[in-house]
Amino acid sequence: MTGPEIREPELPRTARVRTRALRTGWTTGTCSAAAAKAASIALATGQTPSTVDTPLPTGNRVTLPVDSYAVTPAEATAVVVKDAGDDPDVTHGAHLTATVSWRGPAGIDIAGGVGVGVVTKPGLGLPVGEPAINGTPRAQITAAVGEVVDLGQRGVRVVISVPEGERMARKTTNARLGILGGISILGTTGIVRPFSTESWRASVVQAISVMAAQGERTLVLSTGGRTEGAAMRLRPDLPPVCFVEVGDFTGAALRQALADGLTEVLFVGMVGKLTKLAAGILMTHYTKSTVDRGLLAELTRAAGGTDDQVAAVAGANTARHAYEIWDRSGLLTPAGALLCARVKEVFERFAEGNLTAAVVLVDPDGNDTIATAGPVYP
Repeated sequence: MTGPEIREPELPRTARVRTRALRTGWTTGTCSAAAAKAASIALATGQTPSTVDTPLPTGNRVTLPVDSYAVTPAEATAVVVKDAGDDPDVTHGAHLTATVSWRGPAGIDIAGGVGVGVVTKPGLGLPVGEPAINGTPRAQITAAVGEVVDLGQRGVRVVISVPEGERMARKTTNARLGILGGISILGTTGIVRPFSTESWRASVVQAISVMAAQGERTLVLSTGGRTEGAAMRLRPDLPPVCFVEVGDFTGAALRQALADGLTEVLFVGMVGKLTKLAAGILMTHYTKSTVDRGLLAELTRAAGGTDDQVAAVAGANTARHAYEIWDRSGLLTPAGALLCARVKEVFERFAEGNLTAAVVLVDPDGNDTIATAGPVYP
């Protein structure tokens, strides 16, 4: 038996009929670049345009509105309000603020102001002590300012700040990653696509790299807040940096774990996500995957279920419904253990034997461990 085909679709597509298209939005990096260009125009020319045309990392361009200006002979400040489109984002509505001033040496100096986090741990691709403005946004800001100022001849200092950024950061995993005092300025394409993998996938990859850079070897993945809480109770010996809330992007997490040389992965999940993973689906967004009831029925049979129990599970409305049937039938622990073993097999086959996986099924409230497969504890 070779096991299920492993699938990891790149982009989930909505499966529901919508009356309008979902709106794209703009990353904090794009908004910072637009604000920096607007402030540069104001400093260099005294003009304060209501919109600014800004380059994107992809080579495309976007025109964004400028919310406000403050201009003195010494410096100019411009504000662009982030529109995240229809993508849920804690930084939606953030006031990305750029203050630009002249400096002696030619070139550009990019600094972080109030509300932009400071890097305090390795593994983020930025030196410790630097503002959490990633490489792509730095390049965007440089390109945008360079369209106004000849950086080979003149020098400018750009300070990016985000009022309320520290408050926004409390809703992110920044503190766990060692980014303190505010949000990160992020973006790889400059565009926020609704329900895309970009922002979450990027945060998962970043979190794993930070963990690996600190010398930790055991990666603990969970799908959400309740499963992460369960994972932390299972492994209180591990520091918080080892715990990564992976959401739907298990494949991306495993790939990054392998790239960083990690060899131990513990996955804690509920029955729905585990059922999809057991079927070889490593990107489990509801719009791109469905629960395989045939697989659940097969596990029911293997756990000793009767024909009636197998049929009931095969006709279950959801994985949660199948879980409840197992529970009523006294099959929850053996069927759960078989489910975990299937997921463990999928992970290790995906990794081509380069990591050891352990899998834990928890109840729908995340309170109790129902079944396990693999070395959960050291």
